[in-house]
Amino acid sequence: MRSFILICCLLIGVQCAHAQIGQRFGNMGGGGGSTMQRDTGSHAHEPDTITISYRLLGEPTDYKLDSSVADFTASFLRIPASYAFLGNNGSPARNLLFTPFMKPGFDAGYHTFDVYGFNHQNARIYTTTKPYSELQYMIGSQQEQQIGVLHTQNRTDRFNFGFEYNKKYAPGFFRSQATNHDIYRITGRYNSRDKRYNAYLSYFFNKFINGENGGLRVADSVLDNPDYSQRKTVDVNLGNYTATTSGLFSTTMPVKNTNKQSGFMLVQQYDWGKGDTIHVNDTTDYYKFDPVFRVQYTFKMDNNGLEYLDGQPDTFYYANKYRWAFSGDTVRAKHEWRNISNDVSLIQFPIRGNQGHFLSAGARFESIRGTFLDANISFSNLALHGEYRNKTRNQKWDLSAKGEFYFAGQNTGDYNVSGMLSRYLNETLGNVHLFFSNTNREASYIYKYFSSSYDSWYNSTLGKENITQLQFAANNKKLKYNLTVNYYLMENYTYFQNYYTSAQAPALFNLLQVIFSKHFRYRHYNWYADFAFQQVHGDGRINVPTIWTRHRLTYENKIFNNLNLVAGIEGKYNTSYYADDYSPVVGQFVYQTTQRVKYYAPDLAAFVHFRIKSLSAFIRGENLNTFFATNNFAGPAYPYNNFTFRLGLRWWFIN
Repeated sequence: MRSFILICCLLIGVQCAHAQIGQRFGNMGGGGGSTMQRDTGSHAHEPDTITISYRLLGEPTDYKLDSSVADFTASFLRIPASYAFLGNNGSPARNLLFTPFMKPGFDAGYHTFDVYGFNHQNARIYTTTKPYSELQYMIGSQQEQQIGVLHTQNRTDRFNFGFEYNKKYAPGFFRSQATNHDIYRITGRYNSRDKRYNAYLSYFFNKFINGENGGLRVADSVLDNPDYSQRKTVDVNLGNYTATTSGLFSTTMPVKNTNKQSGFMLVQQYDWGKGDTIHVNDTTDYYKFDPVFRVQYTFKMDNNGLEYLDGQPDTFYYANKYRWAFSGDTVRAKHEWRNISNDVSLIQFPIRGNQGHFLSAGARFESIRGTFLDANISFSNLALHGEYRNKTRNQKWDLSAKGEFYFAGQNTGDYNVSGMLSRYLNETLGNVHLFFSNTNREASYIYKYFSSSYDSWYNSTLGKENITQLQFAANNKKLKYNLTVNYYLMENYTYFQNYYTSAQAPALFNLLQVIFSKHFRYRHYNWYADFAFQQVHGDGRINVPTIWTRHRLTYENKIFNNLNLVAGIEGKYNTSYYADDYSPVVGQFVYQTTQRVKYYAPDLAAFVHFRIKSLSAFIRGENLNTFFATNNFAGPAYPYNNFTFRLGLRWWFIN
């Protein structure tokens, strides 16, 4: 309750600071392509009109903010619906639609929380005609809470800054299961008066705190026993006899993993080209500059750390899972990495006025240092990279060819080459997309070395992974469907074969993946259908469900001119398979072939979503299937939560 009162005070304060909270947001009902502006009618100008867009670093495409309320997962949680997490919101997650890591060079290997956090790849560099703020708040069962804050503004037409903060807190239904995450991002953009110099800033800090309970200690059938309807009474493997004290801003967990990630990147560009002064009217001139040649310097510093701590360890669990000659003392593991890189690129723009058509070449020097409980390590890398991109001004063709090669240092021989061709055919046939990528890379460091207070293990036998991806994709706005076909070919795929030992797949194998989405509409009734088919050929050490599907049946209508209503039910289901287990000390998912995980019934949710002017609301009842079936499981011994009620609110403000 105190947390809720604090949030209310925060919202009131922001409202007072923004006098124009009554703005009408026209043209906001669609998806990512909607434009945020007020319907001004016949007036020449309205003070609350706004145009806002953003770009991702290195991409020439402008994106619009998504104000849709049809999909809670995409527009509010911003997590793909195909992700499975270990029962509780914010816990370690993986994509049921297999996506291998295909980035060459050094990688620490901590990716189980990536879906929740910020990074340089998803940094949004905004452009807005007026200061824009956004607030999100969600409250759910078991005192689950989530806060989101966004503010961006152009101080002048040459400088923009943005700030984002997300708080994710979920105590969970089972013991020692709480999550408490803090996620920050700052972005900035500056260009000089003559538009020759440009600078972009990206900074993020992710702090993920995850309570580890090691899964259920007892048989799954205990979940059907009415004596254990209060899930806190069910025995778990870790933190079973130590109380968890948790709150929105302070949480004490008996066993936990703390993952901290931070990154700072500064991109500076200087252009040579041609400029023109465009006469708008008698009092206004606009200076337009088209670059022909660019020198770009990028400085980047990233930090990554994982710490596992169990102050009152369970002797049997560690002896059984990790084969330790266990004495009962505190279990601790800590890894920290720092990567500093300097990159210089030369970029040529062949066609004046089209910055989506360019040729670039550059070199990057990386310095990497790691700190562990029992050792330190440092090394460096030197890489060359280049790219040709041609996104035509008529938006019909998009062609890309790029490559990156590490020719000196620890990761010598790592490379990635990729090519992409996209063509918009017409309104009836939509857009088709072809993509190819091949990556040769050293296995992530977590597979090569790990140190804890009880043991340190090494694996010096790992060869370089080689992964090829072929993709065909088609999307059609008129017929409302998306189709993606992926074919992966993998050699030396690296995985954890148990709780502490890594290995590589013994032979070449492949994976076929077909993903199809279709929107059916009849008057105000809608059916959003998502299907995925996956099949592994060969001795592949990955486990995926053959079929994954999600369906949303909704009633959608616009009432009283400004109430956009979406009400319906949602169901998710996947076929049974050997779902990955999870190793708490290492913080990684583990390949296993001993226990199949199946859905006893589809994950069901009922919801009412609506938007009135600048306010969106999401009212949901989730895990309805637990009223008539056993809890579904994300992995061996990791059940999903019981019935959960969620109320989410989202406001937009213009000043």
